[in-house]
Amino acid sequence: MKKYFQLLLLLVATISLAQRPQNDSPVTITGKIMEEGTNLPLEYATVAFIDKDSKIVNGGITDDKGEYSLQIIPGIYTVQFEFISYKTKQLTNQRLFQNSTLTTMTLALDASSLDEVVIRAETTEVQVRLDKKIYNIGKDLTTSGATVSDALNNVPSVNVDVEGAISLRGNENVRILINGKPSAIAGFGSTDALRQLPAEAIDRVEVITSPSARYDAEGTAGIINIILRKEKTLGLNGSLQTNLGWPLNSSATGNINLRTDKFNIFNTTGVRYSDAPGNAYFENLYFSETRENPFVTEKREYDRLRKGINTNLGIEYFLTDDSSITATGFFRTGDNSTETTNITNEFNQSNDLAVTRIRTETEAEDDKSYQFSLNYVNNFSDDGHKLTADLQYENDTETELSLIEEMNTFPSFERLSSEDITTKEKQKEYLAQIDYVLPIGENAQFEAGYRGNFEETVTDYVLLEEVGTSGTFVRNDSLSNIFTYNENVNSVYSQYGNKFGQFSFLLGLRVENTQLKGKVNADDVTDTNDDININFDKNYTGLFPTVNLIYELGERENITLGYNRRINRPRNWYINPFPSRSSEANVFQGNPDLNPAYASAFDLGYLRRWDKITLTSSIYYQYETDAFERIQEDTGELTSNGIPIIRTLPINLSTNQRYGFEAGVLYNPTNWLRLNGSFNFFKFVTEGVFNDVDYGAENTSWFARGSAKVTLPGNVDWQTNAFYMGPSNNSQTETEGMLSVDLALSKDIINDNATLGFNVSDLFNTRKRKSFTETDTFRSNSEFQWRQRQFTLSFTYRFNEKKKRERGRGESGGEDFEFEGGTKAIP
Repeated sequence: MKKYFQLLLLLVATISLAQRPQNDSPVTITGKIMEEGTNLPLEYATVAFIDKDSKIVNGGITDDKGEYSLQIIPGIYTVQFEFISYKTKQLTNQRLFQNSTLTTMTLALDASSLDEVVIRAETTEVQVRLDKKIYNIGKDLTTSGATVSDALNNVPSVNVDVEGAISLRGNENVRILINGKPSAIAGFGSTDALRQLPAEAIDRVEVITSPSARYDAEGTAGIINIILRKEKTLGLNGSLQTNLGWPLNSSATGNINLRTDKFNIFNTTGVRYSDAPGNAYFENLYFSETRENPFVTEKREYDRLRKGINTNLGIEYFLTDDSSITATGFFRTGDNSTETTNITNEFNQSNDLAVTRIRTETEAEDDKSYQFSLNYVNNFSDDGHKLTADLQYENDTETELSLIEEMNTFPSFERLSSEDITTKEKQKEYLAQIDYVLPIGENAQFEAGYRGNFEETVTDYVLLEEVGTSGTFVRNDSLSNIFTYNENVNSVYSQYGNKFGQFSFLLGLRVENTQLKGKVNADDVTDTNDDININFDKNYTGLFPTVNLIYELGERENITLGYNRRINRPRNWYINPFPSRSSEANVFQGNPDLNPAYASAFDLGYLRRWDKITLTSSIYYQYETDAFERIQEDTGELTSNGIPIIRTLPINLSTNQRYGFEAGVLYNPTNWLRLNGSFNFFKFVTEGVFNDVDYGAENTSWFARGSAKVTLPGNVDWQTNAFYMGPSNNSQTETEGMLSVDLALSKDIINDNATLGFNVSDLFNTRKRKSFTETDTFRSNSEFQWRQRQFTLSFTYRFNEKKKRERGRGESGGEDFEFEGGTKAIP
């Protein structure tokens, strides 16, 4: 017995010595991860070293060759290898006590993740899910030094016109979200704020054409959800990018992230200074035999100075291995000025020049926005059992000062009366949201939640008019007013999803109650329509069902079908009954009698993936009732100079039908050439009558974009993007087609820790909107160019950060229903 006991002690001692490292100095572990079947390297695959207590000791991602190199304390580990939509693999009981190279790992596509297919490309990464497509803004060289608005214009299905208006599949009624929620970062009711934010702040863009019940029902076209960067790599890392362009366009953006086992601190700060010239030209012919000068031309030149600072600071604290709380603060300030010079020439009946007038509008705009948000996440289990809660407060103020001076220079010099306009807008918004996800069995999932959104906007509009040319200004009480608008939306939703073999579905129902209130304070209301109730209080409740289906024809091929009902609520400037004017002869007046528009949308999609080619396509149809349309009409009134006053008014037209087809192709024939393109064809049919005038119209149009990226000798990347917007028309206006081409070059330097880039936006200076409008009383030709051709030189330096963004699973502002087999993401 004693002999056996001694042998047992000797065995225990031997095992203990074998398990104890000789020293605590870190060892370097290297290896490589490839894609099974193609033997292509998997860039941004995740590697994690897990100790005996199931804690992650260290982790990282692979480079463009699929290789990794990490330092760990000597010991025995389980090494886990992951990549989104690929099967996870592990090497268990790895005795790592010295520098070692692990065996090459091959990961296969996860056929059980039937609702998600990932398309990898150098410029973007596309994830196709049950209710959305996700575009990771990767090595798109043309967005270097660009804004978020510019980056969106490179996303398939999305178009940003020359004035910054964003449309999805040709429909401008799109909901813009930041991290899954409405946000001051995107601007309130305007996309101008997106022109002030750097594209480098974006992690990915979610294009949601068939939103599930989790998302707001607002936006008949769908939702564009912009996810901001938040680094997931352990340690301190970041980047700094500087840009200098001509015409003057300078900016600097810094990203920094510090992540430990207990917390993650992240910040993105950017400053911008630009002087962006633009121009416009108008020819107006008035059909009036009594009008002395029926033909009028206008030439406008814009000189815009833009200065701004934005910063986004957050800290995520990991309460446990499965729960965290994140606090985020955002601040944006803008100091903008615009000088618009309008030269008007009036011609008499004999087509001789009769009057030349110069109108100068000097506009100063001061913007301030700040937002505070709190997010709580609790992952009850690895299979997706989850609770999230959000609180958010936003405050936005905008003060716009405008001085309009006018003078005749022909046939004689004469100074005319001036106008002084002040517009102050203040907006506050509160948001509360909670979402609960419960997996049921192996494949099913139930989800429910609540969102409350409470918004108040106060617009103070003051118009001062000069008495003659005396220098004395008098308030115009018939136009000056204070409009207070409240929009409160309470919503609850529930959805259920499951899959049976190759078939998956997600069914949901959302209920939203909306209260819209408007109140006008003004000294003189005689100019408003007597039939309009300028103070209103509306309340309505809507049901919004959603259906999303997917059938897998194979591992690389699927068909999707989606249905959803959406709402378009009128914004505050659409229902303010008091007229506001951009010029003396052009007046915009809101309509408090506007009702919300409702739309039912269907989407049938097909995806096929080959080794080097990926095809995505869809056919869509939408039927909208009480659709909004802005119509122009002659008021019958004249300015002090005898020019007819044209009023723009939003109305509910009866119906609007939209048909469309879109397709996208990604083709990577070789390592040095990458191509992608997309095409979208759509037709709008509008039917409606207003004031006995038939505004019915059909609009058939299309747009296409293509991108080619070539790696030249010396590892210089060259990328060309081309976009063409086909001709279009509505009930009164026809718009010509428009071509835009962007060119960019990029070279990595300083051991790939820095990148030097050069790009040209609108290479041929053709991004101009040309349109023709005709009514019973006038005809107008116009040309508008928001921004001229732009040259930009950029320099980016990275420290402890991979060149391209990680393509792992990340936090999303609104995760959809996923079938990932309970694979746990690395924290």
